[in-house]
Amino acid sequence: MEDMEVEKNTEGSSSSSSNNNNNNNNNNNNNSISNEFDLETYINNYSGFTKIHRLIFIADNCKQLEVEAYNMALKEVQKTPNLELYNTIINKSHGILELDPVYIENLSKKNSLQLDKLEQDLNTAKSNMVKDSIRFAQNDLGEFYYKIGDHQNALKCFIRTRDYCTTSKHVLAMCFNIIKLGVDTQNYTHAPSYIAKAEQSPDLDNVSNAKLRSVNGLYNLDGSRYKLAARKFIETPFEQSNVFSDIISSQDIAYYGGLCALATFDRNELKKKVIDDPMFKNYLELVPELRELINDFYNTKYGSCLKYLDKMKPILLLDIHLYKHVEILYQRIRSKALIQYFSPYQSVDMNIMASAFNTTVTLLEKEISKLIMENEIQARIDSHNKRLYARKADQRTTTFEKTLQVGSDFQNSSNSLLLRLEMLNNNISTVSNRKDNERGNWENPHHHHQMQHQMFGLFNNNKF
Repeated sequence: MEDMEVEKNTEGSSSSSSNNNNNNNNNNNNNSISNEFDLETYINNYSGFTKIHRLIFIADNCKQLEVEAYNMALKEVQKTPNLELYNTIINKSHGILELDPVYIENLSKKNSLQLDKLEQDLNTAKSNMVKDSIRFAQNDLGEFYYKIGDHQNALKCFIRTRDYCTTSKHVLAMCFNIIKLGVDTQNYTHAPSYIAKAEQSPDLDNVSNAKLRSVNGLYNLDGSRYKLAARKFIETPFEQSNVFSDIISSQDIAYYGGLCALATFDRNELKKKVIDDPMFKNYLELVPELRELINDFYNTKYGSCLKYLDKMKPILLLDIHLYKHVEILYQRIRSKALIQYFSPYQSVDMNIMASAFNTTVTLLEKEISKLIMENEIQARIDSHNKRLYARKADQRTTTFEKTLQVGSDFQNSSNSLLLRLEMLNNNISTVSNRKDNERGNWENPHHHHQMQHQMFGLFNNNKF
């Protein structure tokens, strides 16, 4: 293709600053986020302890929303018997909230009485030796431990219910209790085994399947396995009622799946599994900016794509599961954009390319150099003329090397075939003891080596 001298994606000149400048702008992003971010609308997508943990995270990481988030978190935690979390919120608020000694005393007494009652119920069930009663009692005790924040004892109780499960529905409920506990504590140690166990249940309905896929996606996201995470989120069945708000919201699935796919999928996968996928389209409809971002990336409108990315970045940095992956995902998406931008051309004017990605030529040169060193772009940089040239492969040398290799392979296979034929003509065969061979032993190693030399000598002495 001819050298590119005209502008490509000129809308990129108005896009927001590149990843190199993002770290400098994080404070500004957090200070201005309240102008476009409705905390109440956002947090109403969640329920249970997930809602509280997200509010605490937002309060810790966004000064502008700190007071509102802490007040909302306090209101939510007072709906639960969790005194530990109540104290955590008060201590983290730096004087915004005040400790209520009367509330703490009353709740402590109430929790103590409730715990005694549940333990007594469990002992009674065990003495009666009725499986269902024991399972109910263990489950109720585990649920109470979970609500007061004693996750270790909660896990023990939930695991103990396994011995008293009599139906597949009981097993499924047990798996979900353990999985939910892992998500709330962001400890996915038990997640893979219990997800696999739950997926084998014959009572797995569409809602349960959606929960399992989304948790599997979170597990892979936490381990930075972005391609696997993207697949799991994309495969999550769409539920209008957001029935798993105690774990994740439908908008989260769109964000997590879409960004992970952008960072890891090739163009064909992006088109087939994201843009044209009828199920994931429902999630993308909930986040129009993300839908437009993905379409712009696929249609090589990188300036517009990067603009959308930078606009949503402050919100993503307040996500309790995604925040630590934002920079990595953004860098991968940007690198893919640079690679795809250059791929159709033999040479590109780096001034135009820098304008499209709204960066300087110097910074662009560093980015391209890194991609060249990582063998992601087959190109060379003309620093003097500020041009990027595609590196042409030496077709003549490559063809010659392939020809030599084909000849060598043919010669080896022919020699092997001729040796086998000559062995058959001379009634030579080798018999090995399978068990001895597996142990790495030969009945007579000297005899084996002698036979081998005789065969090759026979081959070499005969004319073909």
